[in-house]
Amino acid sequence: MSTATTPQDTSPQNTSRATTPSGGADGERHGGQGGDQGDRHARRFGLPIATALVMGNIIGGGIFLLPASVAPYGTISLVAFGVLTLGAIALALVFGRLARRHPRTGGPYVYAREAFGDFAGFLAAWSYWITTWVSNAALAVAAVGYLDVLIPVHESKAATIAAALTLQWLPALANLAGTRYVGAVQLVATVLKFVPLLVVAVGGLFFFDSANLGPFLADGDSALGAVSASAAILLFSYLGVESAAVSAGEVRDARRNVGRATVLGTLGAAAIYLLGTLSVFGTVAHDRLVDSGAPFSDAVNAMFGGSWGGTAIACMALVSMVGALNGWTLLSAQTPYAAARDGLFPKVFAHKRRGVPTVGVVVTVVLASLLTVYNYTADTKGVFEILVLVTTFTATVPYLLSTAAQIYFLLSGRSERVDRGRLIRDGVLAGAAFAFSMWLVAGSGYAAVYQGVLFLFAGVLVYAWMSARKARAAA
Repeated sequence: MSTATTPQDTSPQNTSRATTPSGGADGERHGGQGGDQGDRHARRFGLPIATALVMGNIIGGGIFLLPASVAPYGTISLVAFGVLTLGAIALALVFGRLARRHPRTGGPYVYAREAFGDFAGFLAAWSYWITTWVSNAALAVAAVGYLDVLIPVHESKAATIAAALTLQWLPALANLAGTRYVGAVQLVATVLKFVPLLVVAVGGLFFFDSANLGPFLADGDSALGAVSASAAILLFSYLGVESAAVSAGEVRDARRNVGRATVLGTLGAAAIYLLGTLSVFGTVAHDRLVDSGAPFSDAVNAMFGGSWGGTAIACMALVSMVGALNGWTLLSAQTPYAAARDGLFPKVFAHKRRGVPTVGVVVTVVLASLLTVYNYTADTKGVFEILVLVTTFTATVPYLLSTAAQIYFLLSGRSERVDRGRLIRDGVLAGAAFAFSMWLVAGSGYAAVYQGVLFLFAGVLVYAWMSARKARAAA
């Protein structure tokens, strides 16, 4: 493969590259654009914060609304959650392996470009970038549902839009303040979000009533179709498994800590997800759950009576979602930053201030805000579900490219020298993760694939423009 190496390339062909003791490139350590070295507002993440970043982004706002989103499919959606968990763990292990080889900011973009060249890298970066800012719009919509428990914003469309925009811009301001504050907000939000989740996940088992479960399979659906469709929606709850890999340039001892943080964060999130969803299904009557805008609040109200519990859960859910928006806003700027350093995104995205790619943060929050306003003003039904399904498709593109890159590294002999047993194990994991991602594309549905492909192909024009600029500069 004739992929051009960059100064921070970690491939065996570039063994002369200078590295820091942490395993990251010097350029990554100081932001590539200068100005971050010695900045008290910029700070690299250790294992605890890297794990919190993974868990905080996985356990964001999705889990607080998804039980209601998949309830129409019946309790067979719990089977989908189990299958999805196995796939997410396989992806986590693959990302951990890839991060050991390429511990650089960019994650899927870096792996795809290193294996298949600039165009594949660009597609991974473009698609992942779409995933992040559309996810932010979906998170804001979910957060408004819990804010409505505290303040009846749904009575006015203008108030609903204003609330959604505020919930997006506050985390963006925290990001612009520097990575030091991003890490602090993420750690606090991750700790606080465990309170409502554990209350429902563990406490709900004592109030579990099988009569609330509803039908196992909704009328008119096939078992395979229901599992695939509900899994496509549920994937949104596992987006973020790659968080530590995407921010590898900001993680200390990235070769070691990125893989650990990815696996630990995914396993912790999976345990809470499965217990929490099961408890909500068993404490809230199915007919009510289908139309619920705050299922965890409804579960606590059903467990303890009154509305105080639901109000407390709503407050904590909002903290959790703001924390997720905080982490996703950082991720949304990291991939364009990495691509911009390689000349595949406009160079303005490569500028860092206080450890954060500021232009990427601003552009992302503006796009997410515009999408949010459009979906509310267009009177779109099921705004959250529509946004979730679009991100499901766009997320699978970098996932597929990353797992294909791992397979390429293994088959081409570019993997680290290890025994045959480990190579077989890594190959099986990569194959399972690839098949899992393909299954999710199929389950996204025609409408989501249609919209996602439009978003994806719009990037081809951007790639043509950037490639032409590079060619003129090289001439």
